[in-house]
Amino acid sequence: MTVSPAHLASLLSSRLCHDMLSPVGALTNGLELLSEEQDDEMRQRCFELLEQSAHISASKLKFFRLAYGSAGSFSESVSLEEPRALIMALAGDNGRITVEWHVGGTKMSKSAVKILLNLAAIGIEALPRGGKLEIAGEMGQDATEIVVRASGARIAFDGTVGQALDGSLDDRQISARTAPAYMIYLLADECGGGIQHMLQDDALIMGAVLPQA
Repeated sequence: MTVSPAHLASLLSSRLCHDMLSPVGALTNGLELLSEEQDDEMRQRCFELLEQSAHISASKLKFFRLAYGSAGSFSESVSLEEPRALIMALAGDNGRITVEWHVGGTKMSKSAVKILLNLAAIGIEALPRGGKLEIAGEMGQDATEIVVRASGARIAFDGTVGQALDGSLDDRQISARTAPAYMIYLLADECGGGIQHMLQDDALIMGAVLPQA
């Protein structure tokens, strides 16, 4: 696959805008309803919906800032507390997904954190009816290993996302939907590592092995 950095950046921007459209639109609709509503009980409900939408918007922006951008510390490693909190917030906003975190250590490289976050996001998307998201990782002497398992009823997983993860997707098929998976494939490939995935009836399992620099 040969997609230019500029085109990849535009696709990631499109993906971010698509994912932000719903909560931001809910904020706009809530403000319109609030300006017209006179009933105190309904106004209180509007305030609750606005607060919920604002929380979801903020959570997603923080997530995408680290998953797509260059946020984090100025060093080459990032504290794992931040990605853990972001994944918990993103899954919590779904309301039907429980998260189990089994990641050893306190820090990971920025590239590893980006891969972890994006794999977690793919796992959350695979659970439209809810389920369990299990995240495991370990930074060994020779390599960092990450495993994300999404389990639940009727796993939803686009095969083109899987192809983007393993580098077999034709560059003409790279889209806003597959761009995050393609980005982390590139990150893994740059360090001599790779990403694998396996789809089962009730689970999606994804893993990454990233040799230490």
